[in-house]
Amino acid sequence: MVHLKPEKRAVLLMVICSSLWSIAGIFIKLIPWNPLVIAGWRSLFSAACVLVYQRFTGQTFRLNRASIRSGIFLAVTFLLFVSANKLTTAANAIVLQFTAPVFILILSVLFLKQKVTLPDLLTVLLTMGGISLFFFDQLSPGNLFGNFVAIGAGFSMAAMYLATGSTDEESRMSGILLGHLFTAAIGIPFLFVYETPVTMPAVLSILTLGIVQLGIPYLLYGIAVKDCPPLACSLLGAIEPLLNPVWVFLFTGERPGVFALLGGAVVIATITVWCVWRDRYALQTNG
Repeated sequence: MVHLKPEKRAVLLMVICSSLWSIAGIFIKLIPWNPLVIAGWRSLFSAACVLVYQRFTGQTFRLNRASIRSGIFLAVTFLLFVSANKLTTAANAIVLQFTAPVFILILSVLFLKQKVTLPDLLTVLLTMGGISLFFFDQLSPGNLFGNFVAIGAGFSMAAMYLATGSTDEESRMSGILLGHLFTAAIGIPFLFVYETPVTMPAVLSILTLGIVQLGIPYLLYGIAVKDCPPLACSLLGAIEPLLNPVWVFLFTGERPGVFALLGGAVVIATITVWCVWRDRYALQTNG
């Protein structure tokens, strides 16, 4: 039996985690339900995974300001992301949500008075330029609105990271649990408003989304983050926006537009390079 060092094991877990996250678009597209209903049931099954993990590890549920704020912003992210997948292409939805690090920078400058460096400013400008390319494709009003919803998901995810701050693991996992429960409480009742055909493919798909795509990956992330450097987590997280549109194209034939592909490449490359620069800058500053 091969024994991996904690750092290598953490990187492997992050690769698996990001790969599982990337299958969201396939199943969201395949389920013929309202996106709020999909988000609600997905989070309900994922919440069960978090509960099992907390029980298994002996963690205590913590209801505090950090977990509540984290839960609220996480629920908004879940609801907006699933909605964006129904309103625009899966590629647009995931790449535009991937702008969260840039929104973290902007919010930190506005509310935490963080200083901006020239590379930070260039990153914001290039990312915004990449985002603008998504709107050059020939889009229907629905797709156009979906792009804005996806950007909103990136913003709410950034707010969630800032609201959580440097909390302990129990508060962090409690926030994730609350996020799932809030999402379920908001989304599931909409099945009485919108037609929700219960078929075997739909049930299997929602179970896959809740357990395999969302529940298990968040547990892997919770384990990996202890030994995986923040930069590695950020870079390995880029696997998700790269694989997501590939799976959707292979299984549903959905093709992102040329400008969207170009914009996605700009966004992913810019944020990746920026993460590397910030990590090296931090080392030089602290050293």
